[in-house]
Amino acid sequence: MTSDDEPDAAADTLEGGPRRGRVRKTGSSRHEGRRGETGSRPRGPRGRTSYGRHPRGRGVPLPLLLPALLGLAFLLLPLLALLVRAPWSTLPDQLTSAEVWQALRLSLVCATSATLVCLVLGVPLAWLLARTDFPGRGLVRALVTLPLVLPPVVGGVALLLALGRNGIVGQWLDSWFGITLPFTTTGVVVAETFVALPFLVISVEGTLRAADPRYEEAATTLGASRFTAFRRVTLPLIAPGIAAGAVLAWARALGEFGATITFAGNFPGRTQTMPLAVYLALQNDPEAAIALSLVLLAVSIAVLAGLRDRWMTTS
Repeated sequence: MTSDDEPDAAADTLEGGPRRGRVRKTGSSRHEGRRGETGSRPRGPRGRTSYGRHPRGRGVPLPLLLPALLGLAFLLLPLLALLVRAPWSTLPDQLTSAEVWQALRLSLVCATSATLVCLVLGVPLAWLLARTDFPGRGLVRALVTLPLVLPPVVGGVALLLALGRNGIVGQWLDSWFGITLPFTTTGVVVAETFVALPFLVISVEGTLRAADPRYEEAATTLGASRFTAFRRVTLPLIAPGIAAGAVLAWARALGEFGATITFAGNFPGRTQTMPLAVYLALQNDPEAAIALSLVLLAVSIAVLAGLRDRWMTTS
């Protein structure tokens, strides 16, 4: 070994061993270096990362716990009072009366018919709001959702002014075709459709916005028309949203009161639905009103049970 090699030998000794030659850094070594610099991400049980996890095990602050319990009690107390004050001994007789079954049958028929009308009108309207861009789309969306915040009685008055015998459109329907909508069973369906349609439109529009539009574009590039792509591609994708919106619309139509009594009246066997029967029974027979309310409560619980997979689960 010459004197020129002595510095290299000293360097080898300090580094812990002789160098076999210069080693080129590969991609894996670079990644290893980066991992060594930044450190590995801490992982929780089952290999999941611990970043962004909710602190479920920590205690709830008292200023949040008390209002939460108060709100829960405020929501559950009226339902509990309805169950406690229910006439359980005479309940079978109350529910088997002809008036109750007549109102229940009319409510189910009208709510189902209104839901079908909402499907025919609401799905295309939701597609128009979600898939097309036109001037004033925000205004149209606001007008579509207006019945959600509009008092139902005001909606009934508006329907009378539009579709009544002297209404803007109703006078022509009466004189040209002999069609009269107010104070008829068809008028009940119209009133329930007016208040239930926004629920379906909002649900389907949200599902359409979440769906990937590239599937429709791929179908059109393969030669399918827009309607064929909608029927064969879009509808299967948004079927869960349509089902959820239809259930919500049906439940809203079943419980409608203000617009129905204003536009269709309260005639037993023709326009008297379950909410109207509850209101009428509350004035004369409170036990019958409680029994009818229990029926509507059971229907509401069934609706929530049907929507549990979509609305009542957490990730």
